[in-house]
Amino acid sequence: MDFSWSEMLLVGIVALIVIGPKDLPAMFRELGRITAKIRAMGREFSRAMEQAASESGVKDAVDGLKAVSNPTGAGLDAVKSAADRFEKWDPMKHPAVTAKPLTPPPVPAKAVAAADAAAPEPAAAAVGPATEALYEQKAARKAVMDEAAAKLKAIAQPADAPAPRTPGRRRKKPASTGGEEA
Repeated sequence: MDFSWSEMLLVGIVALIVIGPKDLPAMFRELGRITAKIRAMGREFSRAMEQAASESGVKDAVDGLKAVSNPTGAGLDAVKSAADRFEKWDPMKHPAVTAKPLTPPPVPAKAVAAADAAAPEPAAAAVGPATEALYEQKAARKAVMDEAAAKLKAIAQPADAPAPRTPGRRRKKPASTGGEEA
């Protein structure tokens, strides 16, 4: 119930007049006991209903439906599981992984040249037909782009034209001798 202070004051004044000042504290005490009993019975009823629902399995079904129907919860669960997997793989916990050098040690140039000369030509890696078609498309596209770039370069600068000057650079004038010859 939602009573304002003015309404409660009005009820208190009416009760004081009707019941009397001697019996009013006993009446409020009894009213408090009754409301406490009603609240206790309500809590007991709620507990009994929750226990019956959990024993019959209805509560599990309701919780499952709530979890499925909550897209935010499902997204957060996925993020939490990914974060847990990332925390388990911590490179700082595995010093052997981080202690290895990332680049191989330098090899003398003479050894590389000798190995290249002695080694047979490596066989092409086996790729599927779809991958081979993609490689061919990429090579054809690159050839078309190179040809177009060469044509644009030829159009922009004919072979007999002098090289263009770069903007911002000026030729230095020869120093004047002031008209005197030696």
